[in-house]
Amino acid sequence: ACGRPLLPDSVLYEIFLYLDHVDVLSVGLVCQQWRNVARDEFLWKELFYRYYRISRDVPRHPAAVSWYDEFQRLYDTIPCVEVQALKEHNDQVLHLSFSHSGCLFASCSKDCTVKIWSNELDISLQHSSNMRPYNWSYTQFSQFNSDDSLLLVSGVFVGPHNSSSGEIAVISMENFTLLSRVRNKPYDVFGCWLNETNLISGNLHRIGRITSCSVLWLNNAFQGIESENVNVVKRLFKIQNLNASTIRTVMVADCSRYDSPDLLLDYEEQLAASSTCPVFDLGSDSEEEEAKPKQTAEPAVQELPDDGGVTDEDGLQQFFDDIMEGRMRPAMTDTELETKVAELFVRNRTKPAELNLLPTDSNSKTKYLIFTTGCLTYSPHQIGIKRILPHQMTTAGPVLGEERRSDEFFDSLDHVIDIHGHIIGMGLSPDHRYLYVNSRAWPRDCVISDPMQPPPIAEEIDLHVFDLKTMKEVKRALRAHRAYTPNEECFFIFLDVSRDFVASGAEDRHGYIWDRHYNICLAKLQHDNVVNSVAFSPVEQELLLTASDDTTIKVWRSPRAVRVHQARRPRPRKLLFSWLMNQKS
Repeated sequence: ACGRPLLPDSVLYEIFLYLDHVDVLSVGLVCQQWRNVARDEFLWKELFYRYYRISRDVPRHPAAVSWYDEFQRLYDTIPCVEVQALKEHNDQVLHLSFSHSGCLFASCSKDCTVKIWSNELDISLQHSSNMRPYNWSYTQFSQFNSDDSLLLVSGVFVGPHNSSSGEIAVISMENFTLLSRVRNKPYDVFGCWLNETNLISGNLHRIGRITSCSVLWLNNAFQGIESENVNVVKRLFKIQNLNASTIRTVMVADCSRYDSPDLLLDYEEQLAASSTCPVFDLGSDSEEEEAKPKQTAEPAVQELPDDGGVTDEDGLQQFFDDIMEGRMRPAMTDTELETKVAELFVRNRTKPAELNLLPTDSNSKTKYLIFTTGCLTYSPHQIGIKRILPHQMTTAGPVLGEERRSDEFFDSLDHVIDIHGHIIGMGLSPDHRYLYVNSRAWPRDCVISDPMQPPPIAEEIDLHVFDLKTMKEVKRALRAHRAYTPNEECFFIFLDVSRDFVASGAEDRHGYIWDRHYNICLAKLQHDNVVNSVAFSPVEQELLLTASDDTTIKVWRSPRAVRVHQARRPRPRKLLFSWLMNQKS
């Protein structure tokens, strides 16, 4: 009568017990007359806030038509039903990535293969590439380029004398041939696509015991080009690292959609945009929406200032004079001395930051290079952001990039976000407006005296959210998932973000799903070991994949999707019955 999908009576029975004004004895009668209840907005609003334990300060999703529909969305569209387990890998599965079309996905594993899967009603293996012939230990990360014609695969490469480094391979999706290989150091830079044919890799040069220089390179995916006029590689940035830190986990954010995001997380922005916000079915992926809250942020977000007066040419010489004449008290350790010298040197040898980090044109082709870094210890505890200008997005031009003055040996970062904890995962929202960061917090007010001994890290994982348009943290950190490995053994746990949900793996043998608007945990997805990676289908957020150390990839669909897919399956019994009846006639 209402034209709405039914909630099972058992669910209604359970949730109505949360309402003060509903008598337990009358619940059975209410379940029989659910059509009348479905029209009662006050009842569904009360139920929604109490059942999901959401603060009443949080408004309803601006694109929701009614409280009943919003409850139905959170109940019926979460990918929490296991429909398939893929067991073709024979070692830990480390990473998953979908093609932009959603038709394919790739998986990387400690078994040193990258496997390509066909995403159909029943997922099937399409191709497997073994990287051991290229001296790889294992594959760890993959990413499709924007038109899904190429696949970037990152792995750990075994070099001379069993030294380990990283390497990136590019595989053609047309015939699964290996097109090129690029060295990548350290291996947990991972690498990423900048555009259709160019990818970013890293290299690391040691300057001292705890001081180094990270160089980020732009590489053409087709390294076989033979021309004296066309480069296949170009240096993008050269950044100094202090206190044993290095640049890791690079990714690229496209700024072009910042003014029209899929989902606004700041409630004030949400209200301002509500007059033009479209109304649509929140369970489908066909339209856009907007919403979300803002709360006090703990991580420090700072734009790096010009050092101004502290970049005196005589600063380094004065420091050495103070040491030689005994004016430096208390005495410094070798590590402190190296760090101080490196800091003074870099002040006079660094190219200034870009003046205007935020793009002013909504159609801007500007992109951000985002990566983990640090300044206090080797464990990654900061997020660095560097603007990539349009002329830097091609390998054309000098191999070493633009000409530099002698005082521009290093590139400065345009923005730094201090997390005050060990970063173990990062992911962008589909519109690239928001950056989600998994971290394990350090103790409050901890002091790091030795960069080789970082503070202990919490077992509880915090999932922070940063607005890349304002460079500020929004919402409080999401929590539920846990990790147990200490600093020196800590590894990356990949997360993924869809239009309405964010998901992450964990070391507690579960994957987790949260709602981005309401900031609540909606589902726990069980495995038999650590969950390393999760991936939403980019065209169907009611489909989620999880990868685990238990060597399996699990496929999860929403209750609604399961019902739809079951309805589409042929029913052999009915077909057989029809055939028998025809034979009798």
